[in-house]
Amino acid sequence: MPTPALTGVFPIAPTPFTADEALDLDGQRRVIDFLVDAGVDGICILANYSEQFSLTDDERDALTDLILEHVAGRVPVIVTTSHFSARVAAARSRRAEERGAAMVMLLPPYHGATIRAEAEGLIPFFQAVASAIDIPIMLQDAPISGTPLPAALLARLATEIPLVQYVKVESAFAAAKLRELIPLAGEHLPGPFDGEESITLIPDLQAGATGTMPSAMVPDLLGPIVRDWLAGEHEGATAAWERLLPFIHYENRQCGLRATKALMAAGGMIASPTVRAPLAPLPPATHDGLLALARRHDPLVLRWAR
Repeated sequence: MPTPALTGVFPIAPTPFTADEALDLDGQRRVIDFLVDAGVDGICILANYSEQFSLTDDERDALTDLILEHVAGRVPVIVTTSHFSARVAAARSRRAEERGAAMVMLLPPYHGATIRAEAEGLIPFFQAVASAIDIPIMLQDAPISGTPLPAALLARLATEIPLVQYVKVESAFAAAKLRELIPLAGEHLPGPFDGEESITLIPDLQAGATGTMPSAMVPDLLGPIVRDWLAGEHEGATAAWERLLPFIHYENRQCGLRATKALMAAGGMIASPTVRAPLAPLPPATHDGLLALARRHDPLVLRWAR
């Protein structure tokens, strides 16, 4: 029997650091427990909102081992294995599968602003990754790579590479792309997701998305929205998302990946909101505005320590 497609909310787990920028492994375990307790459908690790670009290879391996062991099958885990080299991306993906990952997620290969694979180079790149593993691949369509991924190309990747079964669309005009992509890919793409902190969630669900990959800021509030929508409760889901949208907008436009850590530190889940240099902490006024919004919405992240 085919495995049912994964749907719902798959937040990106942040990587907590101590004040001196060392890995906070106890805090990492608490983050994972918080996400599971929040009722998420799965967790993504080592993504950009996990500050994967600030981690050494040894740290990546240590975090993969620790998190998958600590999750212990409670929810599926997606491991981000992006790298410019197809060889390295394949090796990372193979290791993630061996440790128990349910899926891997990759950006198109790029390095800096100008070095990237063109469309024809993406087919052999993802084929090389797929040849090394037996678990599904999620393609991350995000502006950070600078690689255009039109709907026709995404559909071709899904059609020609059977393990490419999921896509996270967080490029501009995501709903329009999903609306074009889903009929093009058909049964080859059972998992169309949105991303970018779920800031376009309802339009993307209207376009046919079946899951979202936000930050870990408010997973307890986003989960019911997606599940209600997929169950046909569109009016209630839309109203709940619209109430939450100012909070998400503040995160997306004012804070970025620092928002989740700031709230988790305020709630006592992690010891420090530290991000690794050259990233800087939130400005005090921005931090205070974030906490004021959090208290208004009363998300689980601030209730966790009570």
